[in-house]
Amino acid sequence: MTDPVFRALTPGDAALFDTLQDPSLVGRAAFGHRYTPVAEGGDYRPEWTWVALRGGTVVARAAWWGGPHDTAPVLLNWFDFADGEAEAGAELLRRAPFRTEYELIVPADWREVPAVRAAAEARIAAATAAGLEPLVERYRYLWTPDCPLPARPGRLLFRPEPDDAVILDVLRRVHSDTLDAHARRAIEGPGGLEAAAREELDFFHWFLSPRAWWRLAYTPDGEVAGLHVPARNPSGPCVGFIGVVPEARGHGYGYDLLVECTRFLVERGAESVAGATDRGNTPMAAAFARAGHRVTQERIHLL
Repeated sequence: MTDPVFRALTPGDAALFDTLQDPSLVGRAAFGHRYTPVAEGGDYRPEWTWVALRGGTVVARAAWWGGPHDTAPVLLNWFDFADGEAEAGAELLRRAPFRTEYELIVPADWREVPAVRAAAEARIAAATAAGLEPLVERYRYLWTPDCPLPARPGRLLFRPEPDDAVILDVLRRVHSDTLDAHARRAIEGPGGLEAAAREELDFFHWFLSPRAWWRLAYTPDGEVAGLHVPARNPSGPCVGFIGVVPEARGHGYGYDLLVECTRFLVERGAESVAGATDRGNTPMAAAFARAGHRVTQERIHLL
């Protein structure tokens, strides 16, 4: 057996990506997506897409993704390999020059379908062999017009806040006691809570939607209850962030924030609203379910 050759695609041979079939229906291909380079109106850049070729045949592939203004990939969200080529897949991740998070996209019922579960676990094992470590599993939600639009509970007042310093202070408070795995990992890093809050703020600014959409939530007596960020990412309208400050928890305000965020986007023309939360964040998962957001996928994150 010849040794594989590892390289990035070029604009002239991007069609190579689709020569490897994925019969397990795991990953973005499971949801009707194709590998489409940005030059053709798609999400992927050939220079951020790597393949392993054995005898000229693609045996493993990996596509990193970034927004339209990103100068480096944000995450890896397409990675697979042919049967018996797990080591080639792992080596592909080792050879590629990108060190980002891996987001494995799987169907919501992936644990119940043996072939899909086996394919997902094989990808996780290969990524782990390449040096990545599992971080968290998340639900991906979608609100569409066939779901009832929840009524506003009317318990909170929402106001724009133009001062990033005020937003940053609320983020510090939210992250000081959080169930979010990404925030907890950032807090454990060298910059601690301050770095985690600033990282979140930078993420808000990354969105393609107006800064003026951000809203602080206040109780009737004027105390800050939390923050919601209606947003548009490169895929469309989404719930950018929902956070309740620790002293306001226990009242179900996460639901109020989510309802306001959903309605805010719908009132501005959104025909669907995407969202996500960690599987372990049961209060937020319950809020999504109550607000009529359906689980459409699960996403397994490795770093």
